[in-house]
Parts: sequence; structure tokens; C-alpha cells
Amino acid sequence: MDQLSFKQLVKEKFSQLSPGQKKVATFMIENLEECSFHTAFQIGKKAEVSETTVIRLSYALEFEGFSDMQLCIQKQFLQQNKDTSYGNWKESSSEKENSFQKIIEKEVSLLRNLLEPTNIEEIWKTVDKLIQADHVLIVGHRISHVAAYWFSNMLSTLRGNVHFCSQSGDFYEKFCNLTEQSVVVAFSFPRYAKETFTIAECTKEHEISLISVTDRLLSPVGRISDIVLTTEENVESGSNSIASVICLLELVIAGMYEKDQKRIQSYQRKLEKLYTNFGLFIE
Repeated sequence: MDQLSFKQLVKEKFSQLSPGQKKVATFMIENLEECSFHTAFQIGKKAEVSETTVIRLSYALEFEGFSDMQLCIQKQFLQQNKDTSYGNWKESSSEKENSFQKIIEKEVSLLRNLLEPTNIEEIWKTVDKLIQADHVLIVGHRISHVAAYWFSNMLSTLRGNVHFCSQSGDFYEKFCNLTEQSVVVAFSFPRYAKETFTIAECTKEHEISLISVTDRLLSPVGRISDIVLTTEENVESGSNSIASVICLLELVIAGMYEKDQKRIQSYQRKLEKLYTNFGLFIE
């Protein structure tokens, strides 16, 4: 039980939960601080389910009871806020605080959250998958397209057989070449594009590894993914941070370089020779 955080435990068991249990589990993940100290009755009232449903959730997640589950939530909340509390900006009067400062503070907080133990573990899993895969297919529609395209280009400088699905609808032709050793990386941020979720479902049906880069563990694509990389868990925001997404992807790229340096360097030398021969870039 100690090996998994509350969020990860919910994700692993999510498909087995009843509708009411899913509702309260989602509420608890999005309100860790509140649920760290409230009673089962209070949590049920906030989540609009019965107290019994909250207690049954604890058993469904294989805790000994509600108190045991709440202790797990408290540990995660304290871990999540241990580093950020130290580095918080000193508060100034709200009248003097300008909008630019608020944006920077939010970005700093998001970047610190990337270093949570759960996030680091998922990043290393992603690194291993991307190194070992025979093909990597990257998907991202609408607002998620930019980050997906950036990652596709960067990953293509580290290894071969990296494919990017354009928004013109060429997924199935590229998907046809994938094998059980392949990986699909799906980018999905609000508002979640239906096309991306359809591709994710197709990936799971064919038993191909699915990695999602999304805003929260229980996003539509996150729920069915084998590995979930998140950037804005428990952050209230009207829009998603592209800076934190790119930073998260840079951690993945740095991890790949650290673990597979010799092969990457060999691949990059071949690329640079082609770039030079064809005068691709202006020095």
C-alpha cells in the first residue's frame, strides 16, 4: 500500500469502481487538502454521494477503512506541499501585485510540482518505454497539437521511427505499422479532443502501450493510459501552461539522453552529416 500514492491507487482501480465511487474518488484527488481532514460524511456531502459510498471506496481501494485511506491522502498532501511551501514567494499586498507576477508565481509552482516523487517515477517509466520501443507514434489534436508537434521533432533527433499524426486524419495508416513493442504518446488538454480519445481507445484495444501527457491523472485519456504524465494536478487555472508541458517533456528527453547516450550520439552524428550535406540550416 505504501508503494503507491493515493492518486496512483485510484487510477489502477478506477475501472473497477462503481459510478458513485468514481465520483467521490475524482473529488478527493482534486481536493486533497480538504479531504485530508474532513470526515467521511463531510466528504460525501461535498462530493454529492452518501457517507457509505465514501467508506466503500476505501475498501474498494484495499484500505482497511476510511481512516487508513485518509492517512494515505494526508501523506500525499504533505509530500506534495513540502517543497512548494519552502519556496513560496513572500506575499505582498494584493493591491500591488500585478498580473505578470501572478503568472510567474503560478509557473514556478507548476514546475516545482514536476519534481514530486510520483511524477519522477512516471517520467523514468516513460524514458524506458521510449528507448525500448520499435516505433513511437505521437498524437495531439487542437490545443494539444503544438506540444505534440514540438515533442515529435525533438524525439526525432534522438531516435528513429518517430511518427507524428497530423490533424488531417492519417492515424490509421501510421497505426497499421505498429507492433506490441510500439508506443503511442497522446497529448490531451482541456477541452479534450474526441479524436485523441478515440485514438487512445484504439491503442488499448490493440494492446499497444499508451502514454498520455495531460493535465490530470483522471482526464479521459489519463484513465486508460499505462503511463500518465501530468502537469497541473490540483491547480485551479482558466488555461493550461504550455511552459510546464514543455519543461516536463524536456525532463523526458534529458532522461533518455542519460540512459541511452551512446546510441543517441551515434544517431545524432548521422543526422548532422545529412544536415551538412544538404545545407539544411543557416549557420
